[in-house]
Amino acid sequence: MCRLFGLTAGAERVRATFWLLDAPDSLDVQSHRNADGAGLGYFSPDGAPILDKQPVAAFRDEEFARAAREAESSAFVAHVRWATTGGRTELNTHPFVMKGRVMAHNGGLGSLPQLDTELGPYRRLVLGETDSERYFALITAETDARGGDVTAGIAAAAAWIGARLPVSSLNVVVAAPGELWALRYPGAHALHILERPAGTELHVRSSTSSVHAPDLADVASVVVASEALDGESGWRMLAPGELVHVRPDLSVESFVAVPEAPAQLVPLPADNPNIDT
Repeated sequence: MCRLFGLTAGAERVRATFWLLDAPDSLDVQSHRNADGAGLGYFSPDGAPILDKQPVAAFRDEEFARAAREAESSAFVAHVRWATTGGRTELNTHPFVMKGRVMAHNGGLGSLPQLDTELGPYRRLVLGETDSERYFALITAETDARGGDVTAGIAAAAAWIGARLPVSSLNVVVAAPGELWALRYPGAHALHILERPAGTELHVRSSTSSVHAPDLADVASVVVASEALDGESGWRMLAPGELVHVRPDLSVESFVAVPEAPAQLVPLPADNPNIDT
């Protein structure tokens, strides 16, 4: 299935090049297995969201490589796509932007007409065909209904879908300037978190490469990813239903926000090599 990446450095502006291109299991590497599109979302110095995405594999996309090397931001969301719902178009390529926030999703959900009805006027925010963008519109609606509380909005949206619609996975990463949210639900796909304090220099060795990244020692950060992208030992798998909020000061709030299993869990194909359980 698709792969997710999120990073925040709080008030600091950083580059995410290491995880996107240079790590032993970077998103560039993962795009050989998930080749239906790639995208990077980040924020300008004034907080405006910027999307750089194309419906081609990251390893073939010179623009993705350029953005991964040059973009600086207080938060990033990146995605490599294995398409299930919606054709290979730019509109259907993750991440998506709504109301100043950036989102990407790994998984699937069904009964989209029922979800469209629930969205009401928020359906107008959906520009493409995917279930993922509709999921984001529901998160946006629930966030607005709760006075802008994104944590509560994500939890409410996932709980509503899980109780009513067929679901394989609702793993999601949402970012605002200097802030990040991530949900793993239910437990079909992996989602990890890594908290990196300042002063932690990174030197990764694998069977095929050795990467030294001294620039990552200067600034604290928190990374969320579908896979442990490098050789650091601090990666932790989120529990099923666990929702993480990384605040602008890089403190991390984490709790099981959706404890109930989906009412209609769609089984994952046993022969799909792209599924990370």
